[in-house]
Amino acid sequence: MRECSKSIPRRLADSRFATRYLVGDGVDIGGYPDPLMLYAELFPRLTSARIWDLSDGDAQYMEGVADDSFDFVFSSHCLEHLRDPYEGLKNWLRVVKPGGHLVICVPDEDLYEQGVWPSTHNRDHKHTFTFAKASSWSPASINVTDLLASLGPRADVRKVELIDHTYRFDLPRFDQTVAPVAECAIELIIRKRPENELEDGGRLPPKIQPTEQVRTYFNQYRRDQSALRDVAIGEGVFNNDSDI
Repeated sequence: MRECSKSIPRRLADSRFATRYLVGDGVDIGGYPDPLMLYAELFPRLTSARIWDLSDGDAQYMEGVADDSFDFVFSSHCLEHLRDPYEGLKNWLRVVKPGGHLVICVPDEDLYEQGVWPSTHNRDHKHTFTFAKASSWSPASINVTDLLASLGPRADVRKVELIDHTYRFDLPRFDQTVAPVAECAIELIIRKRPENELEDGGRLPPKIQPTEQVRTYFNQYRRDQSALRDVAIGEGVFNNDSDI
């Protein structure tokens, strides 16, 4: 129930959504009837987010979409409807450009299905999801740690978070997502590594120097740190109790 809309205040509190994750031209997989573009003005670097829904084809395959097509992939509670979320996520990573991000939410099985399978809250759910549990009550459970590991070295996992900020743990079994506040989700942020990072074995600092102005400021920071270190060595620290 309007899961994208519910997430907006939470995401605005993290500047990375506006400055890094939701930047450029993206695709909103499963976006109807609550698309990300309703809130485009709140994410100033977001140019567009094309909705991909049932009428466009099976989101598991993203047929007709070329590799490296979008600056970002956004999906709010669609992956659990796919027959094979492993294949679906691989194709979502395929269509994002190197350096771009995937922003994905799936329902957490304990918060949403709440111990009952098949799901009584959404009959179309084909899988449940959990995060780092040793075992699950659900016969259709997918541990997102395994799901992310299946993507291989191209996937730079930036965030995995249980979204229970507004969940009411004191309530009996009830679909809390029908209310206007509660989220019952796991959020995944994945960055697609460019070729140079695969070759380097990680996201290492650039080899080119920044501008003269930037070098001047950062070198001054380094000199300040060196001066403080010299004072600490020569005079010691926390030994001056004279009047202020």
